[in-house]
Amino acid sequence: MKKILYIFIALVAALGILFVVSTGSVKDDPFITSAYFKQTMTRVDSLKRTETAVTDSVLAGFSKVSITPTINNPTDDAANGKFVSVPLAGFGNRKGKPATGVHDSIFVRSVALKVGPKLMVFVGADLLIMPPNLIDLVSVELAAKGISRDQLLFSATHSHSSVGAWGPGFIGEQFGGKANPAVQQWLVECIVKAAELAVKDLSKSQLTYGCFDAAGYTRNRFIGELGTKNNDFSYIILNQQGKRKAVIGTFSAHATTQGAGNMEFSGDYPGYWERKMEANAFDVALFCAGSIGSQSPSGKGKGFESARYIGESLADSLIHRLPSATYQETTTLSNATLRVTLPEYHLRLTTRINMATWLSNKLMPEPQNVFFQAVRIGKLIWISAPSDFSGEYALQIKNALAAKGYDAVVSSFNGSYVGYIVPGRYFYMDEYEPKLMGWFGPTMGDYSMDLIRHLTDIVGR
Repeated sequence: MKKILYIFIALVAALGILFVVSTGSVKDDPFITSAYFKQTMTRVDSLKRTETAVTDSVLAGFSKVSITPTINNPTDDAANGKFVSVPLAGFGNRKGKPATGVHDSIFVRSVALKVGPKLMVFVGADLLIMPPNLIDLVSVELAAKGISRDQLLFSATHSHSSVGAWGPGFIGEQFGGKANPAVQQWLVECIVKAAELAVKDLSKSQLTYGCFDAAGYTRNRFIGELGTKNNDFSYIILNQQGKRKAVIGTFSAHATTQGAGNMEFSGDYPGYWERKMEANAFDVALFCAGSIGSQSPSGKGKGFESARYIGESLADSLIHRLPSATYQETTTLSNATLRVTLPEYHLRLTTRINMATWLSNKLMPEPQNVFFQAVRIGKLIWISAPSDFSGEYALQIKNALAAKGYDAVVSSFNGSYVGYIVPGRYFYMDEYEPKLMGWFGPTMGDYSMDLIRHLTDIVGR
């Protein structure tokens, strides 16, 4: 008995020592004086010297590749998308359980846009996020085919009922199930294929873009009516002359109409939007999660009834506007992709106590290859963030660019992931978004907004 007691005391002491050496207080030093800011600003200065806008005729190409897995296969067959089982990604309380079936098919879609010598390739998937470890592999493969990382703009629908098995580390596996190299290989191949097919499909085209108010379908889930939110549904439409049509849409509400109880693959409400648009004259409808930080869906019904209501209502609102749309055969294209040096990385134990960086890395690897991106198409500037990006911040960006004569779109999940980027005034609140998903200190939001300001200045000059 004494021996057991001594072992218990020694274990408690060891855990206590580990806790002391593995934690620290939250740092809130000004980002403007930091080494990481100065390193990133060196890259900003380089972009200012090298980026030039091009005005010319529009070429566009589109593609759609299924990522609906076949499950209950005897063995994993990545080449054909067949697997013994595949977990759903999205909710930790599913505990990595495998999907039981398919409610609706899911896809990766791509839209390539070329103006003069400039090429941009939008790639969106019916996934929780664009997994950074997979996008790193995708980027290498596409670079070998002549499509560089700065020509790629990724996003995801943020469905919480899509393919898992891609998340690295203990925490990644809590939200996406046990990692499976076969599933990862298959997803990489599908994403690469979609981008390639879109570029091969380039043809002379026309485009238009716009937005409409969709306030009834989203709400501020964080502080309710005390906070603001981004209500706009934004879109870009591309028509190949005499051929095919594509639409890119983005909206700032989480794709969480399905809770953890759903165990079937689904695109959630963005999937309903995509299918409704593709049933109404569009060959490809690509949905990108917008500035979804702090914003939840709002609609009638529950479960898939709610998903249908929101997705098809948004589609109907856009379809109603199509007859009055005016198209351009030429446009101005400019883009800037900024690799970002990050503040010190910490998962957080409480609102005031961090885990040490080395321990955080044990639980979930630190984000690498992190980018902010901005693309100008005519008088539209599209900003792409490596995060769940705050709807409140997005509204500030839209207002600032409107004063300069530009429309603005902010999308999330651009192939990197740094957690939630929310206003610093929320950082010390005991809530999921700032505490559990705020990994880079209370100034990360202001730092990000400053970088976005520089990027929009570069593409908008």
